[in-house]
Amino acid sequence: MHKATAFIVFLVSALQGALLHAAPIPQSSILILAGHLLDPRTGGVLAPAAVLVEGNKITQVGSPERVRSVAPADVKILDLDGATLLPGLIDSHTHLFLDIVVPPDAESSRHRNGVFEPGLLLAIAESPSKRVLLGAQMAREDLESGITTVRNLGHSGVDGDTALRDAIAQGRVEGPRILASGRKLITAGEYVQDLNPALSDAILQQEFLLIDGVDAARRVVRQNALYDVDVIKVSADENLTVAELTAVVEEAHREHLKVAVHASDVTSIQTAIDAGADSVEHGNEVTDAQLKQMRTKGIFIGLTPTFYDGFWTKITEPSIVLSATTRAGSAAATARRNQKYDALVQRVLKSGVKFAAGSDMCWFYPGKTRGEASVEALVNLRKAGMPALDVIRAVTSNAAELLGWQGRIGAIEPGKLADIVAVAGDPIVDIGELQHVRFVMQDGRVIRNDVSP
Repeated sequence: MHKATAFIVFLVSALQGALLHAAPIPQSSILILAGHLLDPRTGGVLAPAAVLVEGNKITQVGSPERVRSVAPADVKILDLDGATLLPGLIDSHTHLFLDIVVPPDAESSRHRNGVFEPGLLLAIAESPSKRVLLGAQMAREDLESGITTVRNLGHSGVDGDTALRDAIAQGRVEGPRILASGRKLITAGEYVQDLNPALSDAILQQEFLLIDGVDAARRVVRQNALYDVDVIKVSADENLTVAELTAVVEEAHREHLKVAVHASDVTSIQTAIDAGADSVEHGNEVTDAQLKQMRTKGIFIGLTPTFYDGFWTKITEPSIVLSATTRAGSAAATARRNQKYDALVQRVLKSGVKFAAGSDMCWFYPGKTRGEASVEALVNLRKAGMPALDVIRAVTSNAAELLGWQGRIGAIEPGKLADIVAVAGDPIVDIGELQHVRFVMQDGRVIRNDVSP
């Protein structure tokens, strides 16, 4: 057999195998009845509401009388009583493959990045198999809390997030739909320092791809593309040049991939803007002039209010004994951080820049599942002064646009994938309702139902 013919036969066989193992699309029709349905984009509320789901798609939305009239005779009815329906939540910035336990003060003080680095190094040193199983647990817990789609932005080993993404898509494990970024692109000296020189390259290559010049910037994008990633994540610091990041963006866009840039300080944010990044993640020190530039260029800001409202104390106090000095410093830092973040939120809203929200969750939160911890972080935006409807947009319709998936998710309307959650009360009145999701449907499959028998 000719080599080309043999390759085509192999490729067709592989595709047939993939289709055979793909997650089966539900064939039944489901009619969901609820007290209210919130459209995040318009703020409109339909009451009472009915949604017809056929397979994994939404086909009808309207009043119960109208939707019932067009539903199949054998439709399964789920009566959620007075609940409020919303689109499935989207966490646009998370790290499913990390569960960092903060070390005691004495251990943290021994490292340049002592709060984060020891836990990160332990994760890198774990076997990839063990780590992906951790990721599967985190993913399932996210889904159970109503997070039906995530963008995993780094810290997953070489191919952990792409492998988990495919396993979820094929129905092997349960979890949110994943946009995977593979290894994070960094400059030298980011995240981990002072490693054993005999081992440092091997350690770093398990987690990162190094940008060292324009040619290297293009090459590392291609290395990630080899693992079929969905997005490129770059961590920008003052060492990253505009030319290097521009090369990353150009190469990624050639591969039809968006570029998300971790940038907190003014210099790094400007580098991201000048290079034409698709989103600036965190953006804590962004200036009003930079927000205006981002609005003009259509660059999203990915807000991550993770440490708002004393999060640090909440995750450390149950696990370690905090010194009096650390406790006092943490309380003072929380007050300063909250004040700065309140101001950031107001400036973002005033600027008209596109925004979405991510939990940036990578921490072990005693007493909470990963999903519970993630949603708590996301609703911190309300405490920081963002109107409840804008918070909901940040984790539904806005987030869908950030991902480039606004045609598939982020709204409950005909043609969209059937990602639907329900809460008991009104999330516009009390955004905390998002922390008590009672019904979760993803891709037409009921994942959780604490309402209807």
